[in-house]
Amino acid sequence: MHLAGIAATVGALLTVFLSPGAEAVPAPLTDPAKAAAVAAKLGDDRTAGIYYKGGRLTIAVTDPAAAESVQDAGGTAEVVTHSKDELASVHTELDRLTDIPNTAWGVDPSSNQVSVEIFDGVSAADRARIEEVAAPHGDAVRIEKLSGKLERTDYAMRGGVGIVSDNRLCSSAFNVQNDSGKKFMLTAGHCMVGGYYTWSRYGGGIKLGTMVDWEWEPGDWAIVGYTNPDVTPYGTVQYKDGSEGQIKSSRWVVDGEKAKRAGTRSQDLDGIVLKPSTTVNYPDDGVTLYNMIETSHCSVRGDSGGAMFAGTAALGITSGGNYVDEPCGDTDPQPDRHSLYHPVQDVIISHNLAVY
Repeated sequence: MHLAGIAATVGALLTVFLSPGAEAVPAPLTDPAKAAAVAAKLGDDRTAGIYYKGGRLTIAVTDPAAAESVQDAGGTAEVVTHSKDELASVHTELDRLTDIPNTAWGVDPSSNQVSVEIFDGVSAADRARIEEVAAPHGDAVRIEKLSGKLERTDYAMRGGVGIVSDNRLCSSAFNVQNDSGKKFMLTAGHCMVGGYYTWSRYGGGIKLGTMVDWEWEPGDWAIVGYTNPDVTPYGTVQYKDGSEGQIKSSRWVVDGEKAKRAGTRSQDLDGIVLKPSTTVNYPDDGVTLYNMIETSHCSVRGDSGGAMFAGTAALGITSGGNYVDEPCGDTDPQPDRHSLYHPVQDVIISHNLAVY
């Protein structure tokens, strides 16, 4: 071929591959809310949750066509076996079990399983009841034996900084407001059990306000209305060293995301979300809580009601955990610690509130 012809051919090929009209590569999908919208469009029968894997936001799908749709939206897809609908059905079956304290179960999207956790104190007979429900579902269920017992983390006045009602010490989670700008404080519902409705700041005994609504089973949250005009509620979370972090938004958690926890008695700034929705069976009063968040943080008595957050986003209200009588801290992480939280977003939406 003549050199000019070769040049023309090469030029034509380049025109094919580098044409300005070629389809643009979508921007990477990094916003959890947008990822949730993509998953919702595909449906719960073709998706299986959203989680972080290798630092990337990932959407689990059950077929290659759904994976292609996720990729077309700029997301990362992982094809899995069990759909969100299937795992939710297994979770519901387990929820029919009653009177099995020191257990927790919920969907773990990152493993595409329902994770069942059996803490100390569960009898062989009760474990057999759980295994009977789990067995027909094969690898859709994972049963783990964990040490320690599940306990609430309220505290009977033994030092620290927090909120008090008579002899009960708990922690404040987040300050919120309604459409009119009236300020409220979120904390744990079990802190109200026994009629502890009027709360003061532990340091100085300054009156803060009175409970306006609360729940202890099937959730664990309370709203305290500020009544002292001399108190100025700030939209921040305070760390142990006295510094503060601003809270600007609230949202649902994402499986596998990093989060921080701060409370009256301790803080743990290095943990991850283990399950976004967990059923928790507390042993001390036979209470079962649903749709709770489970993380790898430690927590101790007095931390009840404290804040769990990521960056500037409010995520959860501390309810309890295991080994609550043992110290915890950032310098000595204990990998067998688990903590439980009521989702902040649930309270925000149901009561038309907002962080600020």
